[in-house]
Amino acid sequence: MSLFNKSNDFDYFTAFTKISEHAVAAANGLNEALINYDYASISETISRIHVIEHSADANKHEIIEHLSREFLAPIEIENIVDLAQCLDNVVDAIDDVLRRIYMYDIKTIRPETLEFTKLLVEICEKLQLTVEEFRNFKTSKKIKDMIIEVNTCESRGDTLHFEYTHKLFAEETSEKDIIAWMTLFDALEMCFDSCEDAADSIESVIMKNT
Repeated sequence: MSLFNKSNDFDYFTAFTKISEHAVAAANGLNEALINYDYASISETISRIHVIEHSADANKHEIIEHLSREFLAPIEIENIVDLAQCLDNVVDAIDDVLRRIYMYDIKTIRPETLEFTKLLVEICEKLQLTVEEFRNFKTSKKIKDMIIEVNTCESRGDTLHFEYTHKLFAEETSEKDIIAWMTLFDALEMCFDSCEDAADSIESVIMKNT
């Protein structure tokens, strides 16, 4: 049975794309919230992003539900489940950043944080384009380059994490702020890692099926 045969008109590619669109929406929501940061309304912002996260979860579960009824090949099912989970993890990771801002009672945003969130929007947009192109992976001339672009953004995220964690320890004197921001930078890096994992999952499917 082919990995991408459909039954009952369910389109797995469209379902993957929906989750990637939620990732872009969440990244934009986070970026805008931090550009115009309002400590008093952080709970409202969390609620808005959590609605997006819930929608991504629903799309993931829809994929799993259809797989349980329609596919028999276990290796192929594993590939689909892995990609769905990786894409959902991106949205979860973005949601986690805002939750940490609330948990650590962060009242003002360090300027360098906006470099992270701007890059996060970029990598999520590149991932979305990659997921959209995934439908044509057997004939696509550009999907491999698109995967590389996602991985390149992830490497840029690693550099931001490396440099700004150093700056934090070099300049900050408050132990509480060091702990809070170090953990927040780690959470932002996890967003980039999750995007790379999703791109790697796509690459794995391509390698197995072409």
